Amino acid sequence: MAIYFFDFNDIGKQDARGLLSSLIVQLSNRAQSFYHILSDFYSVHEKGSQQPSIGELTKCLEDMLRATGDIPIYLILDGIDECPNTNGKGMKSSRDQVLAVVENFVKLNLTKLHICIASRPEVDIRSSLKPLTSTSTHICLHEESGQRKDIEDFVRAVVYSDRDMQRWRDEVKKLVIKTLSERADGM
Repeated sequence: MAIYFFDFNDIGKQDARGLLSSLIVQLSNRAQSFYHILSDFYSVHEKGSQQPSIGELTKCLEDMLRATGDIPIYLILDGIDECPNTNGKGMKSSRDQVLAVVENFVKLNLTKLHICIASRPEVDIRSSLKPLTSTSTHICLHEESGQRKDIEDFVRAVVYSDRDMQRWRDEVKKLVIKTLSERADGM
C-alpha cells in the first residue's frame, strides 16, 4: 500500500512528479522484488545525477506494478483538488498531469491494482475520473445526506459550546449553522 496526500501548502506535493516519486519510494520500501527495476532506473539516470521525466517515472512505477504478480497493491491518493488547475501556454496543469497518470494506471487493467481517490468533486476531476469507474466502485460522499448532517452537527456543537458564540442571539447562531453547513462543500 502507498498513500499520497496532495497539499496546496507544499508546492512539492502538488504535481505528478511528487506523486510518482513518493509512490515509487513507498512501494520499493515494501518489496525486495523491485530491486532490479530501481537499480536499472538509477543506472539509466546516471546514478541519480539526471532527473527523470514524468514519463520515465510513470514507466518505472508501471514496471513495479506489473512485477507484483499476485500481490495486491493499494494506492490511496487524497486531495487531487489541491493540485493547481492553471497552466502555462500549451502546457498541462499539474492537476491535468496527475489525472493523466491516474488514467494511465487504471487503463493498465491490472487486476491486483486498487486505487482510491479522495477529492472534492471539481468539474474537471469528475469528468476525468467518471469514465474510469463503474457505479459500483464510485462513492461520492458529497452527495450523501449523512455527510451533510455530520457537518451540520459539528458546526452546531462548536457554535453552542464555544464560550464567545454562546453569547450570540439564537437567530444569529441558527444563521451561522445554516450558512456554514450549506457552504461547507463536504469539508
